[in-house]
Amino acid sequence: MTGNRLYKKERLCSKIAIDALFLPGGERSTVMAYPWRAVWRIDSGRKVSNARFLISVPKKRLRHAVDRVLMRRRCREAYRLNRSLLPDGSCADIAFVYVGSGLMSYRDTERSVVRILSKIASKCQQSPNEAE
Repeated sequence: MTGNRLYKKERLCSKIAIDALFLPGGERSTVMAYPWRAVWRIDSGRKVSNARFLISVPKKRLRHAVDRVLMRRRCREAYRLNRSLLPDGSCADIAFVYVGSGLMSYRDTERSVVRILSKIASKCQQSPNEAE
């Protein structure tokens, strides 16, 4: 894909895919970079080869809806600008879960997302057999 636009096919919205990511017994990995935690897995059954993502900001962490929306927007923007860190053709499903205790700046969010994406990219390149 060209440009920096986020397309609908990059959103993780399938209930089956989300359940496979979070239900116990599934093959998944986690990466922590405060204030975000990422749960991810390689989905080899997909025909389209691009990474899909989901962002979750729990009400327990941020009580006000405007604060949750703000953190979701910051994470989405950081992902949009840095998704090129993932290898081309990676079929990763990634869920970003907010674990901070209050509002964080965009700089902290972007630093965390970059660390998460680079760790996922290095794991994907270490074990290419996982995708098959």
